[in-house]
Amino acid sequence: MKLPGLLAALAAALLSAGGALAEDDAKVIRIGFPGVGADSRPYGHSTVIPYARAREILEKEFASDGIEVTWTFFRGAGPALNEATAAGQLDFFLLGDLPAIVGRANGLKHRFIFATGRNDPIYLAVPEGSDIETVEDVKGRKVALFKGTNLQNATDRILERHGLSERDVRFVNLDANSAVAALTSGNVDAVFGGQEYLALAEKGVVKIAYTTKDDDPTLGRNSSFLVTDAFAEANPGLTQRVVTTLIEAAALITKDENRDEAFDAWTLSGFPKSTFEANFDGVRLSQILNPLIDDYVVARYTEQVAAAKAYGLLRNDVDIEGWFDRTYLDVALKELRLEHFWSKRGANGETIEVGTNDASAAPTTSTGG
Repeated sequence: MKLPGLLAALAAALLSAGGALAEDDAKVIRIGFPGVGADSRPYGHSTVIPYARAREILEKEFASDGIEVTWTFFRGAGPALNEATAAGQLDFFLLGDLPAIVGRANGLKHRFIFATGRNDPIYLAVPEGSDIETVEDVKGRKVALFKGTNLQNATDRILERHGLSERDVRFVNLDANSAVAALTSGNVDAVFGGQEYLALAEKGVVKIAYTTKDDDPTLGRNSSFLVTDAFAEANPGLTQRVVTTLIEAAALITKDENRDEAFDAWTLSGFPKSTFEANFDGVRLSQILNPLIDDYVVARYTEQVAAAKAYGLLRNDVDIEGWFDRTYLDVALKELRLEHFWSKRGANGETIEVGTNDASAAPTTSTGG
């Protein structure tokens, strides 16, 4: 039997048997996340994966089977997570586009099984009183950037859209927590980062000079959920259950009426709820947390491969055609009757098919994802 048919059969068996393990024998499911919360808390935010962690959704799913779910949060973000994957320490993990591509180029055996974030906004934060008001103003300035993460290529594309390149900026490689300290102490002139700077802006510590929310709809950061080949091949039933459970959770929190539930769960990361309200203002969660592997996602990762090569970040060629494995996602969508729930996007961010969830009310301001 071919793999898709096998997985469909396993999925049906799991439903009828109340979650039986079939032939899978894993007793631990090890999940990795590329980052930490405020003050190094072992929680994240802004995708379904940290939501599942906060609400212990996978732990509850596998409790009756005696299967333990473990989580590792990496302060060193994507590069550190890749090292753990290479050492055989993880089964599933969220990764941004650049580190996922770099890992694949370096021989890591894993599969892209669904998108976790698309077009997640990026912000240019500067100290209050700074004369930096546009992206163009960072030319010649000292700017913090966490290199090797999905922020790097995304920032390069922002610079390119505004007539600059990495060579025009004095970049300082700092992780997210160190960048905040450097910015507030005046050791750097600006920083490109995520919504962690919105809380500081709300307090008047920094100001936001630029955001991708108002720019080209193909800008922003993208992330994915991956499984190692070794785990998927040894545990196809468990792999399907993990995906189906997470897709069900994604459907829950991407309904407009459940925004507060998502935001409340993400506050375990140490960031206030107002941060998420500001970051997703005017944007449906279903636009950013859309799990489909559609033309938009494929185009962004293809683009990132080309950009990574241009900047000398890849030593080897990367085949992404065979990387995207829609098998588990397709089974989950069918089981949960969500085949048309999320909107499908074209390569440039245009809507190809409006999902039933997005069609339920007048559209909000879109970031293109």
